[in-house]
Amino acid sequence: MGFSSEILHADRRFEIEHGSVHKPIHTSVAYTYNDSRELARVFQGKQAGYSYGRQVNPTVDALQKKISLMEDGLASIGFATGMSAIGTTIFSLLRAGDHIVTSQFLFGNTNSLFQSFAEHGIKVSFVDATDVTNVEAALTAETKLVFTETIANPRTQISDLYRIGELCRQRQLLYVVDNTLTSPYLFKAKLAGASLVINSLTKYIGGHANALGGSVTETGLFEWQAFENIYDNYRIGEPGLWGLNQIKKKGLRDFGATLSAEAAHHLSIGSDTLALRMDRACDNAGKLAVFFEGHARVKKVHYPGLTDHPDYIRSREWFRYPGAILSIELEDNLDCFDFLNSLDLVICSSNLGDTRTLAIPVAHSIFHEAGADKRADMGIADSLVRFSVGIEESEDLLMDFEQALA
Repeated sequence: MGFSSEILHADRRFEIEHGSVHKPIHTSVAYTYNDSRELARVFQGKQAGYSYGRQVNPTVDALQKKISLMEDGLASIGFATGMSAIGTTIFSLLRAGDHIVTSQFLFGNTNSLFQSFAEHGIKVSFVDATDVTNVEAALTAETKLVFTETIANPRTQISDLYRIGELCRQRQLLYVVDNTLTSPYLFKAKLAGASLVINSLTKYIGGHANALGGSVTETGLFEWQAFENIYDNYRIGEPGLWGLNQIKKKGLRDFGATLSAEAAHHLSIGSDTLALRMDRACDNAGKLAVFFEGHARVKKVHYPGLTDHPDYIRSREWFRYPGAILSIELEDNLDCFDFLNSLDLVICSSNLGDTRTLAIPVAHSIFHEAGADKRADMGIADSLVRFSVGIEESEDLLMDFEQALA
């Protein structure tokens, strides 16, 4: 069955009350049982059911099932944001003294989060993950996890996904892949050997900038029996779900980064059109990249769909499309703020994955806190502007950029 057909009809493949087409919004925090023994069995994990809204909710559960279908996973957990999905996963599975190897091109907030983990006793090595040899060279006896993104934000480097996956399989390391910038429509991280897949549902999956959300999906590829950080009381039931269960209990339950039912409903409805939106946005991004590449006032274009991009071959072989994120570096005498202020159709905003085309001066906003030295390591120039390309008519976007660059 095709991607859209499966997602569109996902809710009704499971039980929906009152014949609804979409899973309704359930706002209840508490759930009652006529038999107190049944309540106890639910809390002890011996029986399926709903215990308390911080951990479980019928509307959120329906969205989680859709995400699992998209990622071809065993199960998923929803979170309040993508960042909470990442942070909770790391906190739940690692301990002081453990070691992470990750990409030096991480999204700014993820980079900041990992530095915070380093301050609390988890060792972190940042390497150029576009080459697996750099990842392998950073491994130590304490390494438990490798984390990377599919496409880096904002410079669009593509990690050496498949070879990193094989390295992690050989070394029995957790391999966590953030699939946000590609989405499961463009790429199935499970194919590259990912143990866990992270998505910021706020972005392409939700797609309308009207709800925050995140998720982590268990692919079933990791041997949790050999992972020493699983607590004894979570070594029960299906071994393939031990890790996800520990994330749910020690992370979601204990930290409470709960995805609301209202947000889950918005994200679920938005996900119905994911494929249609990505088709249009990626087509627009390709046209804009070619336009910028030929413009005299643009020094450099960063887009994996261009043949001179270092990871062009990977983008063509691994992804359905090269994505809808691109960045440009402006000529020296063109101020990035003046350029952005000249745009009419394109919106200046920090979000991405919206139906509208969004732009942001990266060094002066989402990567400002990183500092000049860190930005230099990541290849982020002061004039760099990132675009999250939307679904407007390409002709209108081209006209807007033409006048802004005049």
